[in-house]
Amino acid sequence: MPLDPASAAPLLPTAYPVQDYDPLMKGMVIGGIGILHVFLASFAIGGGFLLWWFEWLGQTGREPLARRFIDSVFRALIFVSFIVGALTGVGMWLTAIQISSPTIGLMVDVFHWVWATEWLFFWLEVVAGYAFFRYGDRLDGRTRLRLLTIYSIAGFGSLFWINGILSWQLTPGEWVETGSVWAGFFNPTFWPSLLFRTVVCFTLAALGGTIVLNLVGGFTREERERLLHRISPFFLPMLAMPFLGAWYLAAMPEDSRDWILGGSMVINMFFNIAVGASALIGGYGVIALWRQRNFMNGATATLLAALAVGATGAGEFIREGVRKPYTVRETLFSTAVTPAQVATLRETGILATDPYPLRDPEAYPTDQLREGRLVYRNLCSICHTVHGAMALNALMGEWSIEQKRLMVAKLQWTGGYMPPFAGSAGELESLVQYIAWEHAKRPKEWRESRDPEVIEEIERMLEEATTLPSPAAQKAAAGEESR
Repeated sequence: MPLDPASAAPLLPTAYPVQDYDPLMKGMVIGGIGILHVFLASFAIGGGFLLWWFEWLGQTGREPLARRFIDSVFRALIFVSFIVGALTGVGMWLTAIQISSPTIGLMVDVFHWVWATEWLFFWLEVVAGYAFFRYGDRLDGRTRLRLLTIYSIAGFGSLFWINGILSWQLTPGEWVETGSVWAGFFNPTFWPSLLFRTVVCFTLAALGGTIVLNLVGGFTREERERLLHRISPFFLPMLAMPFLGAWYLAAMPEDSRDWILGGSMVINMFFNIAVGASALIGGYGVIALWRQRNFMNGATATLLAALAVGATGAGEFIREGVRKPYTVRETLFSTAVTPAQVATLRETGILATDPYPLRDPEAYPTDQLREGRLVYRNLCSICHTVHGAMALNALMGEWSIEQKRLMVAKLQWTGGYMPPFAGSAGELESLVQYIAWEHAKRPKEWRESRDPEVIEEIERMLEEATTLPSPAAQKAAAGEESR
């Protein structure tokens, strides 16, 4: 079922577990692990189809070198998929729980059985893979092909199910109104995302196979050239990338699409990196390898794989970035606060939900600064640090105290990727005082600011900002002014 807007209490955020990754922001930690995991998992999924292709070529007499190639690549595939891939997968779950447990909790709650199904496919992939690795050299041709078929389908099945969950975060579709799991799963970006990721899997399998082919011994240059020509068709799906990308963009919400196409300089820059790197990889793979049958040595393959890492990282950054200010669109803000809870938290304060003390309260000379640090921990630390990446000190340290109050009170007006401030006026003042104190290099003495007139002015600014995200907040404010 979707979240009940009338009931904010069950999902009030907590600060547990309390983590601090300065100078890295929390998003960078989970993002770094996530990019590595996505890259390795995509290679493993595409690698299954590559091995099936070579097994078929070998059994039909089209490629006598196929068996030797499979034995070489499968060892690398087992290492990448079942060891490094599994470790990064566990790392993803660990960091997700540490950094944003309400988000991952909502995803598991909504898609409990879908995720269980995905795990079954992964389990089948592991069993089939280990069986082929252990007994493949003793099996007859038909059994080998069947085992690789199971392995390939299981790997793609894992992608199929996880893609529905991840794309739901950006475009939950009719799930928001109906609560239907299938409406959320087969959401507007499900198919373009699935097909786009499938193309990526095939491309990474081709690059990985080329690298392994150049690293292992026992092949002459002529044999490597022959096998490279057999690998090259796996680059051909990249010809569909521009069309799939355009479909994906068209299926996104308008504001998300606008950020990619220039509304956000950072997201647009990563978009151009992803497009440029993909064009270089696709151009070389399709034209040089498939069309012209050129040779690709290990250095070139590794360079293209590095470009693929860049494209994968940029793509995942875009996927995460265009959801802002949500982690689940229209449902949960990046601060782990639901839209319905903002008005309540403006009254009660965000710290009413946080029973966990600071680790070093003695480091802060006043109660107000300690409160400000707690507000930062609850509402800012998921995307910002104090002095490291996306540092609040660098972003707003030089502003006057009045400007800090105004900009924080109207966060969603400052940038559409920011959620509305979900705390009381007193907590907002504590936060800006804390940032000012940090910018002043933590002096031993600091005067508290609890002037009732200041708090009243902040309350007025919060009321003007409304509890809605952008652009609904601006439209609501404009409607009030026109009355």
